[in-house]
Amino acid sequence: MLFGSGGARMPGGQGGGFGGFDPRDLFGTSGAGSRLGDLLGMFGTGSGGRTTTQQARPRRGADVETEAALSFSDAIDGSTVTLRLTDEGPCKVCRGTGAKAGTMPKVCPDCQGTGQSSRDLGSFAFSEPCATCRGRGMVVDDPCAECAGSGRAMSSRTIQARIPAGVADGQRIKIKAKGAPGERGGPAGDLYVRVHVGNHPVFGRSGHNLTVTVPVTFAEAALGADIKVPAHKGMPVSIRIPPGTANGAKFRVRGKGVRRPDATQGDLLVEVNVQVPTELSDTAKDALEKFKEATAGEDPRDELLRKGRM
Repeated sequence: MLFGSGGARMPGGQGGGFGGFDPRDLFGTSGAGSRLGDLLGMFGTGSGGRTTTQQARPRRGADVETEAALSFSDAIDGSTVTLRLTDEGPCKVCRGTGAKAGTMPKVCPDCQGTGQSSRDLGSFAFSEPCATCRGRGMVVDDPCAECAGSGRAMSSRTIQARIPAGVADGQRIKIKAKGAPGERGGPAGDLYVRVHVGNHPVFGRSGHNLTVTVPVTFAEAALGADIKVPAHKGMPVSIRIPPGTANGAKFRVRGKGVRRPDATQGDLLVEVNVQVPTELSDTAKDALEKFKEATAGEDPRDELLRKGRM
């Protein structure tokens, strides 16, 4: 609020005027200098109240997207990959001038080299790329045969890109300033790498956790046991399964999963798969018959059958 009771002050005001606002600050009659001229200069406004551009601005290069295939292990640990990129950059024949060898482009007569033209909307004029030079600020009378006068051409380059540890399948990684080169000193664009991760013969992934299915015998599940389970690129770890462990039961091994962005580790999730033997020796059969007799009692399906009749 300019004229409120709080005495809001424009920058450079020395008191007086309206609520501490000195009109001389705006029109340049005070010692603070020409505020109006500074304000209009920020928008490039010339003497006719029209917006103009004094010089062609640097142009940022385009963003580039590519793909990279990683093995399961490389995605877990991180990897440096070699990427071959094909994108648009300055023409190597004319060095980006767009002119045939031995000639030079000239300043665009319509925009005077600014690369911008003004559209008159009454009190204001808005800038847009010059149609004659297509925003380059220069025109070419004798164009380069390689780039047809555009100054741009497709070229190939090879870069090394670091893919961070823990990247997931389908994840998009941003690598700053590795995209297409800029124009007129502008910065390069960014490179986006879409990662495809292969499968592992033992492990799966669930977020930052690794998953593994481990077979156990009927006796181990019934009586309980200490068993060894694989860990990714490490020594096996031991876990304790309690007596009466059911098929499909899951156990968690802390810190044996995938590295998170905060440098902590996910977990290893172990699922038990109780193995039922398809062939039994006579001794095993006799042992199971005795087990059957020893555990004879209520049918475990009675409750299921009863509810099925409801």
